[in-house]
Amino acid sequence: MSLFDKFAPLQNRVDLVTKLINKDPLGVKFDDIMSPTRGRIGNREIILSGTNNYLGLTFDEDCMDAAKAAIDAHGTGTTGSRVANGTYTEHTQLEEALADHFGMPSCIVFSTGYQTNLAAISGLTNENDIIFMDADAHACIIDGTRLTGASTIRFRHNSPEDLDKRMSRVKDKKGDFFVIIEGLYSMFGDIAPIDEFLDVTHKHGGYLYIDEAHSYGVFGPTGCGLAEEQGVMDRVDFIAGTFSKSLASIGGFCVSKHPEFEIARKVMRPYLFTASPTPSNISAALAAVGKIRTRGDLRENITARAAQLHKGLADLGYDLCADPSPVIAARRPNEAICAMEWNWLLENGIYVNIAVPPGTPQSSSLLRISISAAHTEDDVNQIIAKFAELKDKQGELMADMMKLAG
Repeated sequence: MSLFDKFAPLQNRVDLVTKLINKDPLGVKFDDIMSPTRGRIGNREIILSGTNNYLGLTFDEDCMDAAKAAIDAHGTGTTGSRVANGTYTEHTQLEEALADHFGMPSCIVFSTGYQTNLAAISGLTNENDIIFMDADAHACIIDGTRLTGASTIRFRHNSPEDLDKRMSRVKDKKGDFFVIIEGLYSMFGDIAPIDEFLDVTHKHGGYLYIDEAHSYGVFGPTGCGLAEEQGVMDRVDFIAGTFSKSLASIGGFCVSKHPEFEIARKVMRPYLFTASPTPSNISAALAAVGKIRTRGDLRENITARAAQLHKGLADLGYDLCADPSPVIAARRPNEAICAMEWNWLLENGIYVNIAVPPGTPQSSSLLRISISAAHTEDDVNQIIAKFAELKDKQGELMADMMKLAG
């Protein structure tokens, strides 16, 4: 027996897809990134439409200048955790800026968005508590619950009614109730009814934790996300986010309306034992926070482009998973067809995400697009045009698949 025998079923899936498209779709490499919306593979220019670069700030001059200045001032890395030598002026400035943006007294910055949920969820709960988690929660939320001794109960996706039932069944249990949802769900692009979840959570004396990784910067009058968009931000207990989407950097944060959240720095193991974010990443994110607060035009453009793309794909007959949002996903019949269609789009100048089980809800195979404020109306028209061509090619691709698989 080999240590790697357990991976045989996965290897069979990879081998089939590689045989069909002559590449690993999860191993694509760009030879150049030229702008927020353009990349290059070999000699082929690609429209980037699966990068989560929602506000297109990765090439913003102020963000780049801030990152470069931080390297000149404080070097390339901290070489230590936040509780050792890894807290610089930049880190506290960013925490203060984010707390001020959300109007909350406490903010903690982490090294990645994934680590944010690992640390905050495991640090805020213990074996006496019960975590209620949306069934479509992201992997980092699931993994965060595994780091704590708390009992975990899943409720039906985006169903405050199901949450209410499940909380009612354990109302006599000791410990705290901790409810976790997302704002904008990253695979289907659907949106949570946060106000209804707040009503249910607080009725049962619980705390609501929202991951706004894909909605911070994109929604709300000042870009704070869907809780702000729905007018309930002052009622939310904890809001988590990432720097790797709208903030065009690497890192994560959690803000809270509870000043006592600060004590959690002393117990969150992923925070205590991980090197802190680099000065350049922090400074780029800090500059991006300023853009989010002042550049409402970016939110206007991404909203318009998302509506344009959603209508175009719907008119072509694609089965879309949710109403218009910056994440637009089209269901495909199975993993093999999805891979061949993804590859055809890439070879014809359009990069989208391929998303397959087990990383997708309902075992779906998806062609997933994330729109950017940097996309133009013409960019979106080009994407729609290629999806129209793909429709005409589907019979040919199916025949090729049967032949290669056969």
